[in-house]
Amino acid sequence: MLLKGKNAVITGCSRGIGKAILTAFAQNGANVFACVRNLTETLAQEFESLANEYSVEIRPVVFDICDEAGVKKAVTDIRKAHCSIDVLVNNAGALSENTLFQMTPIDNMRNLFEVNFFSQMRLVQYVSRLMQRNEHGGSIVQIASMSGLDGAPGQLEYVSSKAAMVGATKTLAREFGSNAIRVNPIAPGIIETEMGKAMDEA
Repeated sequence: MLLKGKNAVITGCSRGIGKAILTAFAQNGANVFACVRNLTETLAQEFESLANEYSVEIRPVVFDICDEAGVKKAVTDIRKAHCSIDVLVNNAGALSENTLFQMTPIDNMRNLFEVNFFSQMRLVQYVSRLMQRNEHGGSIVQIASMSGLDGAPGQLEYVSSKAAMVGATKTLAREFGSNAIRVNPIAPGIIETEMGKAMDEA
């Protein structure tokens, strides 16, 4: 198993890409701090079933990624587990409302940047401090988007936030390299998830 004995923090684990990432990590032997905004009884049971199936630990961590106090508390709780953090997957995010630039309020842009960029950077700041304690370093994976590379009409705030993520990742890779922490983006295309289904069929 590629990740046997590793400990990972993954955001957005309740559905879609995040849940698929969580499953893949469990299948490969990783113990996971599964970050979600809301923990239902059904989701908790799914996490427990997945952990039992692959003989790993999956610990739900509940917080809103845009709530700075909540993020701090979550990372403090993770630190109290007294285990090394080997991987952070920054997956949580939001889509834009598909309005043309001239019709897009600036506040909408700010709000999406808070979710897709600033909140992600805040979590990287906190979790990277835990990783820096590891002799073997770690890996930070940022879930960006092909839209951040190619652009998409009607999605300026989403495209811009993901492009910012790609640019920041390049800088972080250079800054953290001396600590043996790798930082890489993944840029998915359109994926058939709940969030993806909100998009226009064309």
